[in-house]
Amino acid sequence: MLITTPHLDAPDDFYEALIDAHRELSDEQSQQLNARLVLLLANHIGDLVVLKEALAAARRTVRAPATNTESEG
Repeated sequence: MLITTPHLDAPDDFYEALIDAHRELSDEQSQQLNARLVLLLANHIGDLVVLKEALAAARRTVRAPATNTESEG
C-alpha cells in the first residue's frame, strides 16, 4: 500500500538536496536527472502495485493544460 501521509524524517533537508542536485543543470539535464531518480526509487520500492498507485496518485495532481474555449469568428 502506498504511503501518502508525511513519512520523511527530514523533508526540508531532502527538498534542499533535491534542489542542490538540479543546480547549474540545463532543463534537459534536469529532466534526465528526474527520470533517473524516478527509476532508481522505483527499483528500490520494487513493488509494481505500489508503483502503479504512486503513478495514479501523481497523475491525479497534474492539471490539464489551459485551453482557449472561445471560438474565433
